[in-house]
Amino acid sequence: MPASPMNPAQREAVRYLDGPCLVIAGAGSGKTRVITQKIAHLIASGMRPSSIAAITFTNKAATEMAERLTRLVRLPEGERPLVSTFHSLGVQMLRRDCRRLGLKASFSILDADDALAIIQQALATTDRKLLRAAQARISLWKNAMAGPDEAASLAADDTERQFARAYRDYAATLSAYQAVDFDDLILLPVRLLREHPEVAQAWRERLRYLLVDEYQDTNACQYELMKLLAGPREAFTAVGDDDQSIYGWRGATLENLERLGADFPRLKVIKLEQNYRSSLTILQAANRLIAHNPKLHEKKLWSEHGVGDPITVVVCDSDEHEAESVAMRLQAHRFERRGKFSDYAILYRGNHQARVIEQALRKEKIPYVLSGGQSFFDRAEIRDLMAWLRLLANDDDDPAFIRAVSTPRRGVGNVTLEALGRYSGQRHLSMFAALFEAGFESQLAARQLEPLRTFGEFVNRIAWRAAREPAAQVLDDLVTAIDYRAHLFDTLDERQAAARWQNVCDFVDWLKKRADEDGATLLQLAQSVAILSQLDRRDEDVDAVRMTTIHASKGLEFPHVFIVGCEEGLLPHRGGAAAADPDEADAADDDETRIQEERRLMYVAVTRAQRSLTLSWCQSRRRGRDASRPRPSRFLAEMELAAAPAQVRSVSQESARARLGALKDLLAAGGSRAGR
Repeated sequence: MPASPMNPAQREAVRYLDGPCLVIAGAGSGKTRVITQKIAHLIASGMRPSSIAAITFTNKAATEMAERLTRLVRLPEGERPLVSTFHSLGVQMLRRDCRRLGLKASFSILDADDALAIIQQALATTDRKLLRAAQARISLWKNAMAGPDEAASLAADDTERQFARAYRDYAATLSAYQAVDFDDLILLPVRLLREHPEVAQAWRERLRYLLVDEYQDTNACQYELMKLLAGPREAFTAVGDDDQSIYGWRGATLENLERLGADFPRLKVIKLEQNYRSSLTILQAANRLIAHNPKLHEKKLWSEHGVGDPITVVVCDSDEHEAESVAMRLQAHRFERRGKFSDYAILYRGNHQARVIEQALRKEKIPYVLSGGQSFFDRAEIRDLMAWLRLLANDDDDPAFIRAVSTPRRGVGNVTLEALGRYSGQRHLSMFAALFEAGFESQLAARQLEPLRTFGEFVNRIAWRAAREPAAQVLDDLVTAIDYRAHLFDTLDERQAAARWQNVCDFVDWLKKRADEDGATLLQLAQSVAILSQLDRRDEDVDAVRMTTIHASKGLEFPHVFIVGCEEGLLPHRGGAAAADPDEADAADDDETRIQEERRLMYVAVTRAQRSLTLSWCQSRRRGRDASRPRPSRFLAEMELAAAPAQVRSVSQESARARLGALKDLLAAGGSRAGR
């Protein structure tokens, strides 16, 4: 947003300090500016900067907010306000007071992949779909603050009862490992504040004013954490938009917006309705769309940006034709406007739609950045090897230890690991250090202890070599010794195993090349393994088209946006709120709650666009070997956009290419006066 005077609603939101405040911030209405200006106003009013906390959902949002705040208020590092995600705040709270909950100070934080491995053992299945469903269900129970006993009573069918039993085993294993998962980073601080009033009071004194961004995305557990931290003082500002609540599938609930007024009767509600992003045409379509949803807080976005370009709806014969049309239209539009590739975004409902679009962009030599897809370093087989490297670099890394000792299995079972976890927690040691202690010998039978000690001795030998010998040889010997190839072919079908083994070989070759270029030992490489995953991320400032799911586009904006797949069954998706990616969703009833969330998702997609918006749908779409004949999305009609205008009903690849060629010739001749 430009550095201009704040509008009256923004000023009121910034200056209101007389009680709890809810700011309903429409898309593009300058909410981040309001939050940072309010922090500056609090400091100017005499509040100690370090007693102010701004809480958001993503590291990226927290970083952006901190950078903006630094430009507004210059303070020494130790005196700055806390700008953090919910999970980062939870980590800080637990690191300080975790012993009150029976956790050692060096407790481990398991990522989703490590957590899934424990759930897999609890369920005793290799069915990935069932495992993901169990993990999602357990996460929802935790977000609703339901423990294993309550989950068992809430289970609606045999599958959920099976998941509840797995939840009990999973919770017991985490406790034994002295480990927590991401959901625990909110749930355990809530327990801490509820069960220990003196801890709650200490945190309320430390954080005397709270600002919560993207409030509509909070789940029941996050709401409870905010409420407990606010306490009787009720000194907070929540900023959100009920029209952009799109995370119901992971536990976010709009009920939190309703509860806020009931729990805090003095709540002041302020609406930000002036949009600084989009043209009037785009905003009018968005307003018409979202008007079909029931309203918690009535609002209507408006803009001073003028009418802007008309919205284009393109009807395509197939998904291949749709991809070609997007590539050609994007290329032609860029030449007409003399724009950059990074001015353009292509949004889709599910990751499975990306492949055919990628192929079309590559064919036309259009550079693109794919967001929301899986990084090479996020693949299970790469993470398995990285766990070994992390353990070589730091044998106090408990999650790396657990993954390395159990993938591939080395004769060490869950009972053994749980005993080791309990002992290490009592001794406040890492699991690796604990396994060598004489006192641990009394905890296990000799046959259980032997493979564990053998593993520890092997790690020590490899670590000794990793610090002294050529990296390539040590790396080859490590992969051979753990017999990772056999592990893949024993646990996966041949095609999957071969693909994953090739990824391992590529990773090992990359490490060898890096070691050779840097003159580094394997230990030196291992010590930098934490940043390796960043090497697979492309620079976001590169001049390239952004391809992303609609969920991942939230918070972003682009001059020109293409939304593909505007069809019934896809957008709205038949599985709707059941999954962020329809690749993972099953068919569901066409219930109104699901459609309302899908409508909010479309609203988010439309309001990413600043100047031009193109929507497309296909008369035939292929999924695997099956082809369907979809109908245009109901959302097109709700925006009062014609689903099949005659003038754009069919654009052939040849005619689009001819138009693009003519534009290039015109520009080369210096005849184009088109401005951006």
